[in-house]
Parts: sequence; C-alpha cells; structure tokens
Amino acid sequence: MAFQISSPAFDHEGKIPTRFTCEGQDISPELRWSGAPEGTRSLALIVEDPDAPDPAAPKRVFVHWVLYNLPADSTGVGEAIASDRLPYGTKAGQNGWQRAGYGGPCPPIGRHRYFFRLYALDVELPDLGDVDKLRLREAMEGHVLAETSMIGTYQKGE
Repeated sequence: MAFQISSPAFDHEGKIPTRFTCEGQDISPELRWSGAPEGTRSLALIVEDPDAPDPAAPKRVFVHWVLYNLPADSTGVGEAIASDRLPYGTKAGQNGWQRAGYGGPCPPIGRHRYFFRLYALDVELPDLGDVDKLRLREAMEGHVLAETSMIGTYQKGE
C-alpha cells in the first residue's frame, strides 16, 4: 500500500470548503492517511501556501499548520481539531501567524494552492518548543522515510 493522505472535505486539487478558511469557521479539515512504511516511528504534517501573496507573483511560502510526533499508527486527525485535543504526544509548531495550531486559507488575491505534506519519520523528535517549519525540517533531516501530499485550492469570495 502506498503512503497517502486525503480529506473527505475536498478532493486532491479541489476547492477547500469555505468553513475551513478565514471567511468561514477557520477550522481544520479532517485528514486521513495510510500506508506509512515499515520503520515509521512518527509522522509530521506541514500545510503551506507557496503562492503568497499573489499567485501571479509569489514572494514567499506561508505556513498554515505544523504538527510533529503524530503517532506512527495514527490514521488521521478529525475536523476542527484543537492543539490540546491532538493525539497523545503530538506537538504543534508555529504557523505563519506566529501561533500554534491551524490557520485556514485567507489569500489576499487570486486562487492559491495549499499543500498538505505528510512525512513518515524513523524517529520521534524531541520537544522542539516553539518550532517553525524551517526548524522542523532541519530536525527531520536524515529521518524522512517517505513523503506524501495533497493539494487544495481556495480563492476568497467563491
């Protein structure tokens, strides 16, 4: 079985429903995964928008969610999951708003892509504190067994 991530809320490359954005309830979508390779000790999730601020002239990657030390045997996270309700041992890192937890799509202009990247790691990481995406990627270096991703899109006002 291949390592894969999906969401019952939207299809790969499909529109993210408004309730998961700043124009809605700004809650996290349900995510499901399967097929983590043998030897997986933990999982990490990074959700990011590479089209910020304008897809026609992107200048940076904006981070919407950072999770690490998700249990290796977990199969997903539920909709509207708060940081204090994550699976035991899971840590939430800093998003682009400098806070832990999910922050939904809120593009200032145009249709943006949101990459939901899941990593299977051969270790459980130490507590990294207020870690951001870059520091998490550094900590994961040399420990990634597999990576999978899905993309959702969103444009304000639709």
